[in-house]
Amino acid sequence: MKCRKFLALLMTGALMSAPALALDDDYRQPIKVTSDNSSADIQSYTLIYSGNVRIVQGSMEIKADELKVISSAEKGNEVMIATGKPATYTQMMENGLPAEAQAKEIRYEVRTRQLTLSGDAQLSQAGSLMRGNTISYNVEKQQLIAEGKEDEQITTIFLPADLGTENQSETEPKPEPEAEPKP
Repeated sequence: MKCRKFLALLMTGALMSAPALALDDDYRQPIKVTSDNSSADIQSYTLIYSGNVRIVQGSMEIKADELKVISSAEKGNEVMIATGKPATYTQMMENGLPAEAQAKEIRYEVRTRQLTLSGDAQLSQAGSLMRGNTISYNVEKQQLIAEGKEDEQITTIFLPADLGTENQSETEPKPEPEAEPKP
C-alpha cells in the first residue's frame, strides 16, 4: 500500500508538471455559497445547503447537490463537504489553464486549501488526467496523492506536449520528392 502511494505521488509529479499554482488573488476573495435551500445548527456550527449548490471564491467554483459546512468560532477554518452525482470543482491556475475535478464527495478545507476527492474521483490539468477512488490535492502547494480501491488501481493519462503537432503531420500529405534534373 505504501509503495502504491509513493508511486502515485511520483507519477503525479509528471501529471502536474507545468508549475501551475492557483491564482493568489482567489484566496483573498470572499467565499459565496448559493443554493435552493439551507438550514443551520448553530450549536454545532454546521450549515447544510441543498439543491443546485454553488460555491465560488475568485476563479474557484464547486458545484454540488448538497453542501455541509462545518465551522468553528475561528474565522477561515471552515470545512466544506460537497456531495453530488458528481460534485465538480474548477479553478484557474496561474499558467492560464484550469484545474478540473469531480467526485461523489469533494471536501475543501479553507485554511489549508486542501481538496479531498472521494468516490470515482478524477482530476485533470494541462491535458493530463488522473482517476482513482480518492485523490487528495493541496491546491496551494500543488501536491497530490491518489489511491485506488483494493480491486482497482489508479489510472493516469499523460499527453505529450507535441501530440497535436505529431498527429497533424501524420494526417497531412507528404510532398512528392522533386525529380532530379537530367543532364
